[in-house]
Amino acid sequence: MGEICVTLTDIEGSVVEIRDGAEGETLMELARRHDVKGIIAECGGACSCATCHVYIDAAWSAAVGAPDPVEEDMLDMVEDIRRPTSRLSCQITLHPGLDGLAVEVAPEL
Repeated sequence: MGEICVTLTDIEGSVVEIRDGAEGETLMELARRHDVKGIIAECGGACSCATCHVYIDAAWSAAVGAPDPVEEDMLDMVEDIRRPTSRLSCQITLHPGLDGLAVEVAPEL
């Protein structure tokens, strides 16, 4: 199993390149492990808040996929800052097809 690389732009605009993502780990878990600013994850990954909201780079949108109905409900809570590529990082499970993924952490409300 190879390591999955992800580039995150945190809420301060700093680019964080992470090269040790593990298959099966969520993007939220990876970001928290590396103390990425803006990923609060109050619910710990239970998809019951929107404090791990990210914007997927448009080039990666199809590979990441669309949110399910439960995630859609949580994203409705951040309608003021929601974009077409908004996702909750707790709902994105890393796999080799996401190697090179680029995301931006959404601002806090």
